[in-house]
Amino acid sequence: MANVPEELRYTQDHEWVRFDADAGLATIGITDFAQGELGDVVFLELPAAGTAVEVKGSCGTIEAVKTVADLYAPVAGEIVEVNGGLEDHPERVNQDPYGEGWMIRIKVAEPGQIDGLMDAEAYRAHTG
Repeated sequence: MANVPEELRYTQDHEWVRFDADAGLATIGITDFAQGELGDVVFLELPAAGTAVEVKGSCGTIEAVKTVADLYAPVAGEIVEVNGGLEDHPERVNQDPYGEGWMIRIKVAEPGQIDGLMDAEAYRAHTG
């Protein structure tokens, strides 16, 4: 069974969101389920800080041994930070998807969008 932390929110496309309401920042990555399905992550192409993103807009690609997948923005806003450590160590996505494997941070334009994402129980049901 994949690890699904209770404190996070999730998308149907298998991204997770850790929202800091005080700062208005959403940290985003892919779930443990997603990294398991992809296999060994070998390369990531992530947008630069300052890039505006829309809900469900593409905001990067993840290349794994098995396939290439898109990363989608779960919320609208501006990317304020990209995890530069993944450039040299993409395997962190597999090793620690909810920690060192985070991908981008977005300054959220509409915090209410977080409420529309799945909680851990709903995500577990979604992944079966």
